Amino acid sequence: MTTRSFGSDNHAGVHPAVFDALKRVNDGDAHAYGHDDYTASVAKRVSALFGPQAETFFVFNGTAANVISIRAVCRPHQGVICAQTAHINTDECGAPEWIAGVKLLTVATPDGKLTPALVEQRLGGRGDEHRTQPRLVSISQTTEVGTCYTPTELKALSAFCHQHGLYLHIDGARLSNAAAALNATLGEAATGADLISFGGTKNGLMAGESVVVTDPALATEMLFLRKQSMQLFSKMRFSAAQFDAFLADDLWLNNARHANAMAQLLSTEIVRFPGFELAWPTQANGVFVKMPQAVAEPLQKEYFFYLWDETIPVARLMCHFNTTESDIRGFLAAVERLSGARRTR
Repeated sequence: MTTRSFGSDNHAGVHPAVFDALKRVNDGDAHAYGHDDYTASVAKRVSALFGPQAETFFVFNGTAANVISIRAVCRPHQGVICAQTAHINTDECGAPEWIAGVKLLTVATPDGKLTPALVEQRLGGRGDEHRTQPRLVSISQTTEVGTCYTPTELKALSAFCHQHGLYLHIDGARLSNAAAALNATLGEAATGADLISFGGTKNGLMAGESVVVTDPALATEMLFLRKQSMQLFSKMRFSAAQFDAFLADDLWLNNARHANAMAQLLSTEIVRFPGFELAWPTQANGVFVKMPQAVAEPLQKEYFFYLWDETIPVARLMCHFNTTESDIRGFLAAVERLSGARRTR
């Protein structure tokens, strides 16, 4: 056994129920490229979570889901308004710019979340042929710093976008965690979005990602964009099987609730050490904590985790469906040993 990683929810394995689902669809033949009845039925179940007109398109990974969503609504002279911390800006190796051919119009945010006022800052120059024209607002739910948009915040942002001729996209790689944290449905956690990158890889799936469009006018184009983007899986039933297991018996919700609960436990306990302070509130499955450099360096030799900000430093500690209370207790014991201080408060 290896020491539990707190580096990413991508580090977790695959939930056994997902393996079982993959085995079940492995018997016999099925039409390729999603033209089998099973894949169509699962896609409809996913779509129903996001509204009566929604349509779902399975893809291989989250970056592709984001880029295809951008391509669906943006032409090369148009831009995407997003937070500076957005995954599409910091962790997709320029894919939105290179493949979608658009400019990212970034905005500094205090907590990873965009607001109508922050979006409005990037609307200058509309109609000016010398300026990139904003066309899409992209937000992350859960955000990259672990915060969640409430349905009320989403409604306000969506209304503002649509009033100004903008589409709203949600990078939902951790949408399940947000819904669990908000005690909301997946649809409520994505309120008002025109396009949603709905992912499950960070929550127990093997390679389960999708693009959901709530505007029927976008659906026809999505078929061609998925193929052109090299994301059309010939044996699509194996993508569908993962989402089938994900939705069965609320696996998505149970996994997310557990991950969130482990993060809350870690968050509550780690700030009891002197010199440890949360950088942002722990709302889902990520804990962002300021810690002494003298502890961070040796701790990283025992446990894998990323430093979100190396200068302070701020550690990003991610929990997932396989994280146990014992894992948390072991990590806290290492902190106590390396800091030489007992927990207070």
